[in-house]
Amino acid sequence: MKTVTIEGHLRTEAGKKAARQLRSQENVPGVIYGGAQEVNFYAPAKAFKSLVYTSEFQLAEVKIDGKVYKCILKDLQFDKVSDALIHVDLLELVADKKVVATLPLKLVGSSAGVKAGGKLISKVKSVKVKALPKDLKEFIELDITNLELNGNLRIEDIKTPNMEIMNSPRIPVASVVMTRQLKQEESAADKAAPKK
Repeated sequence: MKTVTIEGHLRTEAGKKAARQLRSQENVPGVIYGGAQEVNFYAPAKAFKSLVYTSEFQLAEVKIDGKVYKCILKDLQFDKVSDALIHVDLLELVADKKVVATLPLKLVGSSAGVKAGGKLISKVKSVKVKALPKDLKEFIELDITNLELNGNLRIEDIKTPNMEIMNSPRIPVASVVMTRQLKQEESAADKAAPKK
């Protein structure tokens, strides 16, 4: 799994004025929680770029004063006007403590319905899971090979060993719909068929 390394510094002062001061120097204040103690830190804004601006699930390795914290991204705050990143919340991964994370969903295989002329519609890009840190993956795969024309795959069809999916089981993930051309061909075939 991809890991982004961030060199951070402990924050000595708290409050809006101190945070504003950090941001004016192109730094982003953040907090790491979930471990033994909460850690308030800051790091250069550009250090977060590859962690924040991606659809991939990645780990963050934050180095602060000689200590390394393995984390996942939990929450972000952006400035309403400039859209600049202004705060980061990270969750420290503790080996025996389950965490909730959002993992991208990757559809694999060639759908039988698409081969029959249908169109694949992907409805869910990611799923929320609860798992131990060692069981987290870059993405979750869902095989769509047996997905027929006008068929649906739902959250309940996703098999994830050692992970509990938090999304509602009935939510459709992917479906194959009939294309306009296929509908026209079918109706033309119906009209051409001799009436009994």
